[in-house]
Amino acid sequence: MKLSIVIPCYGSENTIENVVEEIKETIATREGDYEIVLVNDCSPDGVWQKIVKLAKENEIVTGINLAKNFGQHAALMAGYRETTGDIVISMDDDGQTPADELFSLVDKLEEGYDVVYGTYDNKMHSAFRNLGSKVNDFMCEKLVGKPKGLSVTSYFAMRRFVVDEICNYNNAFTYVLGLVLRTTRNIGTVSVKHRERQEGNSGYSLKKLFGLWMNGFTAFSVKPLRIASMLGMLFAFCGFVFLIYVFVNKLTNPLVPMGWSSMVSILLLVGGVILFTLGMIGEYLGRVYISINEAPQYVIKETTDEEK
Repeated sequence: MKLSIVIPCYGSENTIENVVEEIKETIATREGDYEIVLVNDCSPDGVWQKIVKLAKENEIVTGINLAKNFGQHAALMAGYRETTGDIVISMDDDGQTPADELFSLVDKLEEGYDVVYGTYDNKMHSAFRNLGSKVNDFMCEKLVGKPKGLSVTSYFAMRRFVVDEICNYNNAFTYVLGLVLRTTRNIGTVSVKHRERQEGNSGYSLKKLFGLWMNGFTAFSVKPLRIASMLGMLFAFCGFVFLIYVFVNKLTNPLVPMGWSSMVSILLLVGGVILFTLGMIGEYLGRVYISINEAPQYVIKETTDEEK
């Protein structure tokens, strides 16, 4: 069994060597075949020079240098397409994800899971990052279909067939969790220790987090369009009920002045119908978009021919 470790690198000039060394020491305890793929996401520091140095000193290290900053998930995709291992592990470049516990993820996979996430009992992120993670979890449950209670992090291991299916995705807007969830729901978790950041700050600003969420929710879900349709029906219903109320009130009390209330009810009714119609159009456009995204009809995990 061969392991492939993919690490997106940004602002990790002073930490990436320690991370690689810890991976080597950990895997040496079991003497397995492995490779390390380091992807420089156009980092402004000298991390690419460190990657080149590591690749020259270690045959198991491969470096990829992106032309511009595409983001963590795009960097992961670039790394996945270079891997050859039976199991692919994603982790951070800052030392916060414990490389010495990578076999905890691998061993958990052996229990029959397709994907295993390393989860943290006590996160060492800033309050802003923790809040962003909670918002992301909530939105993923409601819009992308993440199983309730499943905790996802940037430290996870996947079987080869999952990685191969992820690599079939060629859309410009990448969201790895969405790709995982459309491939399999056989996902496990294992608790690992989250470390303090060795230096620097998280590369995720509010703008980048928002952009990541938009990638996931617009590329892998048509639920926002359906919410628009439901809101349209709700507004139209409220307008219809209010219009009946205005009509009945006028019949029972002819002295009631007409004007504002009738106008509001008509606006609600017409606005709701328009919003509902736009939602229906969006539903069809969403289905076309999902089709263009090449969402799989099915994913084959293995066949009996592989056993012969």
